[in-house]
Amino acid sequence: MDRVVCKGYKWSGVYAGIKGRRKKDLGLIFSENPASVAAVFTKNLVKAAPVVLTARRVVNGLCHAVVVNSGNANCCTGEAGMRDAERMTRIVADALGVDEAFVLVASTGVIGVPLPVEVIERAVPNLVKKLSYGSLQDFAKSIMTTDRFAKVATVHEKMPGGEEFTICAVAKGAGMIRPDMATMLCFVCTDLKADAEFLSKALAVAVDKSFNAITVDGDTSTNDTVIIMANGAGKARISGDDEKKCFCRALDRTLMDLARLMVKDGEGATKLIDVRVRGACSAPDARLVADAVANSSLVKTAFFGEDANWGRIMAAIGRSGANIMPESTDIFFDEVQVVSNGLGCGLPAEEKAGLVLKRNEITLLIDLKTGGAGEARVLTCDLSTEYVKINSDYRS
Repeated sequence: MDRVVCKGYKWSGVYAGIKGRRKKDLGLIFSENPASVAAVFTKNLVKAAPVVLTARRVVNGLCHAVVVNSGNANCCTGEAGMRDAERMTRIVADALGVDEAFVLVASTGVIGVPLPVEVIERAVPNLVKKLSYGSLQDFAKSIMTTDRFAKVATVHEKMPGGEEFTICAVAKGAGMIRPDMATMLCFVCTDLKADAEFLSKALAVAVDKSFNAITVDGDTSTNDTVIIMANGAGKARISGDDEKKCFCRALDRTLMDLARLMVKDGEGATKLIDVRVRGACSAPDARLVADAVANSSLVKTAFFGEDANWGRIMAAIGRSGANIMPESTDIFFDEVQVVSNGLGCGLPAEEKAGLVLKRNEITLLIDLKTGGAGEARVLTCDLSTEYVKINSDYRS
C-alpha cells in the first residue's frame, strides 16, 4: 500500500522524450475528488499557451488533474501552441475519465520551440498507470529543468477544533527568478475543504510573502504558475476566521520553505543571502531598498568573491528610490557591523566580515534609522561564474 502523503491525491512522473535525455519530463497530479482550485500567474505580458489556458479554466473553481511537462515552455508558439496545450489536457482527461474543463496544464523549458505533443500522447497511458499516493518525488523530478534537486514541502497542522489537515507542495525554479513571480512552477495540494474564493485570497497573500520576495538574477519568466487545490478528503473545514488564520499560517510557512529552497538552488549559487531592511520611512520604502540591494549584480558578485565591499551596498541603497538619510545608515553582515551612520567601521571590521562571508548562509541587515518603522525582507543569492556557464548553453 502506498504511503499517503496528502489524502485523496495521487502523483506520477515519467520520461516522455521531451528533453531528449533519459530524465523524467512529464508529470501528473490527480485529485480523486474534484478539488476547489485557485492560481496565480506570471505578470510578464509574454505568456505561454498553458498559462493562458489554465488561467481561463481556473475561473471554474474546480480541478481534477494538473498535467505538467518540462523541457519545453510552449511559449511564443502561436495558435499551434494553444492547440497543443488543449490537446495535452484532452489526452489526460480521456485517460482519467474526467471532464477536460477540469484538467489544468503547465509547461517549463525552452521558449519558441513547438511542443512535441505526439511524444506526450504516447507517454500518457504510462503516466496514468504510474499514478500512486507515494509518487510525489517522481512528480517533483519530472518538472525540473536546471534545478539541482527536487523541492517539496509538507506541513501537517491542526485546526483550533483539533481536526488535522495536510498541505503538500512541490515547486521547481533555479533561474530567471525575481519578484512578480519567477521561472517557477508550484503546485499546492491540501486535504481540507475550502472554497475557491478563499483559496484565491489566501494564495495571493502567501505568494507575496514568499515567491514575490526572492530573487536570483532579476529576470521574470513567461510560464510562472502557482496552483492550489483543496479536495476536502480530510476532516478539516474552513468554517470561520480562526480556521482561516490557521490555514493561512500553514500555507505561508509551506511556500516560504519552497521559496528558500529556490534561492538556495539558484543557478550557480554558492550562498543564500537574507536581505533585511528596517527603520525605513514606510514598508514600501523598505522594500525598494531590499529589492535594489538583492538584485544588484555588483553586490551579488561581491558576495561570491567573499569581499566585504559595503560601498556597493550603499550605492544600491542610494539609487533605490527610497527616502533615506545616508548619514544615518548602518549595515551588518550577520553579527559584524561594517557601516555606522553612513561611514565604514574600518579594516578590522571588514576582516571580520570577510570571515562571515565564507558562510553558506548570511544575513545582510540594513538599518536606515529614519525614525520610521518600515521593514522588508528579500532572499537572494550570489552571482557566480557558473551562472554564466549554465545560461550561455541552456539550449544546447
